Amino acid sequence: MKRVESKKSSAGQHEELIAVLKARFEANRRRHKGLEWPPIMERLEANPDKLLSLSKMEQTGGEPDVVGQDAETGEYLFFDCSPESPKGRVGVCYDREGLESRKEHKPAANALDLAASMGVALLTVEQYHELQALGEFDTKTSSWVATPAAVRNLGGALFGDRRYGRVFIYHNGAQSYYSARAFRSSLRV
Repeated sequence: MKRVESKKSSAGQHEELIAVLKARFEANRRRHKGLEWPPIMERLEANPDKLLSLSKMEQTGGEPDVVGQDAETGEYLFFDCSPESPKGRVGVCYDREGLESRKEHKPAANALDLAASMGVALLTVEQYHELQALGEFDTKTSSWVATPAAVRNLGGALFGDRRYGRVFIYHNGAQSYYSARAFRSSLRV
């Protein structure tokens, strides 16, 4: 698993990240119809903590991109848009409780703690479906998604993928982990 740096980024790194985000924004217009880059860039520049989170999404292979804007708050919504689940986050179980319940062969981390350390949230089931409406994602991998308490309290956790031309949401024990499962995240800026 790729190590997520916790240090603050330099101005040069911020400029480089903004250039990457802008290029991705322009190359994938279908993901954000009706949105323009200049106001997004203004928000990014005004929120260096959010830039740091986006940098961590990028470092771990998430390829973050703008997928919408909240009409009430004006915040822009970024999702991990890598074709497959981010490689720098694979092999994690769902949460700390799942990790601690393993007797042997424990993974290095869990999705919820890693997301918190990055300053992001796991995609919800609804957001996962929104992402899949923008393209075909997780055709060879799978991604943990935010799990409702009613499911988690029974020991399970949810994940999604795309197979056979359809999007599936499944369940697994929260302590499970696989080399082809990571998590996708969202960030509001």
